[in-house]
Amino acid sequence: MAAAQGRLSDGAGGMDDAKEAKEGDGNAGRADQAPLPFRAAVDALRAARLRPQVEIEQVPPPQRLAPYAYALEATVVDGEQDLADGRLVLLHDPAGHDAWRGTFRLVTLVRAELEPEMAADPLLPEVCWSWLTGALQARGLTYGEASGTVTRAGSHYFGGLSARPPASQIEIRASWTPREGLGGVPDTGAHLASWCDLLAQVAGLPPAGPGDASVVTLPQRRGPQSR
Repeated sequence: MAAAQGRLSDGAGGMDDAKEAKEGDGNAGRADQAPLPFRAAVDALRAARLRPQVEIEQVPPPQRLAPYAYALEATVVDGEQDLADGRLVLLHDPAGHDAWRGTFRLVTLVRAELEPEMAADPLLPEVCWSWLTGALQARGLTYGEASGTVTRAGSHYFGGLSARPPASQIEIRASWTPREGLGGVPDTGAHLASWCDLLAQVAGLPPAGPGDASVVTLPQRRGPQSR
């Protein structure tokens, strides 16, 4: 599975430079000692039913972002080819966090390659951000304190690599506070499903269900990458 590389950031929490852990967070690894709301939120993530094109697995969570953390990596696949990948991290601080305005926080990194012409579209950042918020709203989820960045990058090859065509990549980094429900537990399973909807849309897949006329679909993207 292709891993989402780089650093996750939580702009609303003042943690932009936090590095991903090479090993699991100590508290996150002691599931039997974690607070009941966190355990319930993790159980909901594990029980979520996702579309078959999304391959997902648990990975070591970041350190020092919160007392408790749980992380997942996902790849959108088509046969033997990867279309997009990302990482989703659930953070929990039982004492609450002023910037989060809650005790839970979801942090994500999503990325995919695009045609250079698409990456040059001046409206691309706004459209990509609307994919994130639209995916949450489509499932009726309430959330707050959303923040993030949309970055587009281009690569041109020279010399011995000049035969390669130019490559462009879109990257969405975001965080938001899922509203807590019964027992102080957010509906993390639904948030995960929404996140997978975002991944699928960035990958250029059709919606899993009846489409919404207000949803902006992904234009022609770069050819899928071999696994």
